[in-house]
Amino acid sequence: MTSAPASTEATVVIGGGFGGMSAIQTLRHRHPEIPVVLIEPRQRFIFQPLLYELLSGELQPWEVTPDLNQLTASLGVSWLRDSVVSIDTRQRSLTLASGRSLTWRQLLITAGSQPNDYGTPGVREHSLSFRDDDDVQRLRQRIATLKKRSLDSALVIVGAGATGVELACKLADLLDGAAALHLIEMGSSILPNSTAFNREQASVALERRNITVHLNTAVTAVEAERVLLKPGTAIRHQGLIWTAGSQAVSIPILPAPAHHRGRLNIEATLRMEGQEAVFAIGDISGCPDANWPATAQVAMQQGAAVAEALAAQRRGSPLQPFEFMDRGEMLSLGVGDASLTGLGMTLAGPIAFQIRRATYLTRLPGASLGLRSAGAWLLGR
Repeated sequence: MTSAPASTEATVVIGGGFGGMSAIQTLRHRHPEIPVVLIEPRQRFIFQPLLYELLSGELQPWEVTPDLNQLTASLGVSWLRDSVVSIDTRQRSLTLASGRSLTWRQLLITAGSQPNDYGTPGVREHSLSFRDDDDVQRLRQRIATLKKRSLDSALVIVGAGATGVELACKLADLLDGAAALHLIEMGSSILPNSTAFNREQASVALERRNITVHLNTAVTAVEAERVLLKPGTAIRHQGLIWTAGSQAVSIPILPAPAHHRGRLNIEATLRMEGQEAVFAIGDISGCPDANWPATAQVAMQQGAAVAEALAAQRRGSPLQPFEFMDRGEMLSLGVGDASLTGLGMTLAGPIAFQIRRATYLTRLPGASLGLRSAGAWLLGR
């Protein structure tokens, strides 16, 4: 962690996820004259699309969760390992959990999202999540425990979006029959936002692994060893992973900003509504004039675009609207298996898995880490 002055002309970035790191990299490479301060409480960058391969051991921690000390040092960025507890846009200042205050010339808010339990009783007390390397370790321990049990066991995953489906397939391969797997979805289909090809391949992968899919099924409560379903049924479990939804991280901001569907309201230029020098991207933001999906792909593209907007704002130049380029979707569907659409192709199986992994590895923050990771994979370690 590097220090930053209490009063600064820097561009301050809140959040070191996909959007934040993409913006920082673009700023440092294209506009190195702009000083940057990152505020991020986590020690590591989490490349979430590859957490499944970290769980299975197909990739190593340094490939999926690189240390922010190394990343920020290589980029020449000041990093404060802290959290923001309040922002005053009139004074261009913010307060950190440590009690420290910081002023800024420009502010980029990209603090991301957090799990949303929708008020369902027992979720916080009795469920696991799958968002970072700590969750991976807890799930690995649960897998090891289940493999030692002689009694019938079951794992339940709530939410059949991309995270739930990908995790179910990977867990089925890792458990190798040691526990039954149940995938619960309130909607009428798995992967409601995916392409038809990927949805079909995922359905085949789930069926091949004997994963029981419960569609049109709502969870009413989670208990230590049971999940209660509407209309009055229950499934006993030895572990429940909640992947059913997320919500924007909430940071108190004065004056109170406008919101769009629970997220900070931004213009098409990625600037916060009513603000001259405050921008927001990623899961924490929403634009009434656009319907960008809440994905890492969008956040990374927004990061590169907002870096140019920040530089233009400093020059007094007009800001350009952000245009999302959909480059397709890639899903991990078990150990050594994947499905993808985009890149000019539709493909499933081991080759798709290799393409997916290689594509993501080249997108890791920090060119040296990405090249080192790709090299290790190509050489078969």
